[in-house]
Amino acid sequence: MKETKTVEREKVVADTLNGRFAMMGFIALVGAYLTTGQIIPGFV
Repeated sequence: MKETKTVEREKVVADTLNGRFAMMGFIALVGAYLTTGQIIPGFV
């Protein structure tokens, strides 16, 4: 007997959104670094 695990749709949607926001944050980090030369603009 093999049990299949199901994941709620809300968890899949939340995980997808978190991944997309993480990718956007990384792109913003790279863009800020390329334009200002600083990892966190505004700090020394």
